[in-house]
Amino acid sequence: MSFPKISEVRELSDEALAEEIASVKRELFQLRLKKATGQLEGTHHFKHLKHKLAQMLTVEGERQRQAASSSEAPSTTESKAE
Repeated sequence: MSFPKISEVRELSDEALAEEIASVKRELFQLRLKKATGQLEGTHHFKHLKHKLAQMLTVEGERQRQAASSSEAPSTTESKAE
């Protein structure tokens, strides 16, 4: 199992990205539960899921910052014009 590419994550829509983040968080919870009960066999899944989650949260943060900066830009130019 290889690490996912961030370009694949960037292709997702905002809704799909939010759903995927929730899905990965659920998977990580299930893995932690299996580890605690001694049923986990492949610990490498933690590393892959954490990597995937970090990529998705990074893209989500980028999109939020981009939306915030684009919504602030017109308001600053309006205040300068007055």
